[in-house]
Amino acid sequence: MNFNIIRIARVVMNVTDLHASRDFYVNALGFIETASTSEWMALRGLEEHTHHSLLLKKADKPGVHAVSYKVWEDSHLNQLESFFKGKGAKVLWKDADSSVGIGKTLCVQDPSGIPLEFFVEMEGVERCIQKYDLYRGARVQRIDHINCMVPDVEAAVQFYTDELGFRVSEYTATEDDRTWAAWLHRKPTVHDVAFMNGEGPRLHHVGFWLSDPMSLIHCCDVMASMGYADNIERGPGRHGLSNAFFLYVRDPDGNRIELYNGDYLTSDPDFKPIKWDINDPRRQTFWGHKAPDSWFNEATSFLDLETGEPVKQKSPTLAQRKPDFVT
Repeated sequence: MNFNIIRIARVVMNVTDLHASRDFYVNALGFIETASTSEWMALRGLEEHTHHSLLLKKADKPGVHAVSYKVWEDSHLNQLESFFKGKGAKVLWKDADSSVGIGKTLCVQDPSGIPLEFFVEMEGVERCIQKYDLYRGARVQRIDHINCMVPDVEAAVQFYTDELGFRVSEYTATEDDRTWAAWLHRKPTVHDVAFMNGEGPRLHHVGFWLSDPMSLIHCCDVMASMGYADNIERGPGRHGLSNAFFLYVRDPDGNRIELYNGDYLTSDPDFKPIKWDINDPRRQTFWGHKAPDSWFNEATSFLDLETGEPVKQKSPTLAQRKPDFVT
C-alpha cells in the first residue's frame, strides 16, 4: 500500500426539500451552512476548516451518491487509480468543482458496491470552534464516521484492512466466530467506517462528533421544542462498542444521523481489537435499553456512480437474527 488515506471527510446525499433540510440541519442540529443554491446545500461542523462535510442535493427521492475520504497527496490518487484498476474496478475522475470547494476527485465502487470518492484538496473556510455565538442545537463539531450495512462483512473488512490499510478497533463475533460487524479506522479514533451485517449495500448512518454529552441532551430539548420529537429515533444512551454516547435522529427524508461523543484513542500500533459476543446485549446499548426495529431494518440506498440508480442490494451471507441480537 503506497497511498495514505487520512480520514472520512464528507458524505454526498439526496434530500427532497432543501428548505426543510435547512431547518433541520442548521436550526435544529446546529450545522453551519457554508454555501447553497436552489439545487444543493453544503454544511460543516463548527470545528471544521474545510468547505463542507455534508453535501445535500435536491432530488426526487433519497439516495447516497458517495462517501469521501481525504488522502495525503495527489500522487496517492494516482496510486489508488492503479490499485482499483488492477482489481478490475471501473474508475471515474471528476474535475475540481469550485462551486462546492472540492478539488479533483477519484470515484470508484468498492467490492460491496459502496460508491467511494478520494480527494486531496478542499477549499478552506473559517473555523468556528470558538465562535460560541454560533453554537446551536447539537453544536455539531465535525464528521466522525459512517456505518454501512453490507451483505458480507468479512469480505468488506478483509478488503479495507488488507488492501486499503484500515485497522479494526472493535468487532462482534457470532457463536462460531464469524464476524458480524466491525469498526475500522484510519484516523486514531474508534472508526471512520463500520460494517454491519444486513441487506445491502446501504448507508445506515453518518456520525458527527459533538464536544460533550450534554450537547446530545440539549439537542433533544431543541428538537422537541421545534416539533421534531418524532425525529428522535434512539437514545440518548451509551454504546458498549466504542464506549461513546449516542443519539440517532432522522432527517425529514429519513436519512439517519448519529450525534456522537466520548470514544477513545486507537493510535498505538500494538492496540488489539476488542471482541464482543453477539449475545452480549451491552455491546449495542451499555445501559440495557433496546433499539427500535427501524434502527435494524431501515437504511438509505447507495447510488451507482454511472447511472445514478440505486445499487442492487444483496441478502446477507450470515443468517439474520432477531433484532435484540443484531449489532
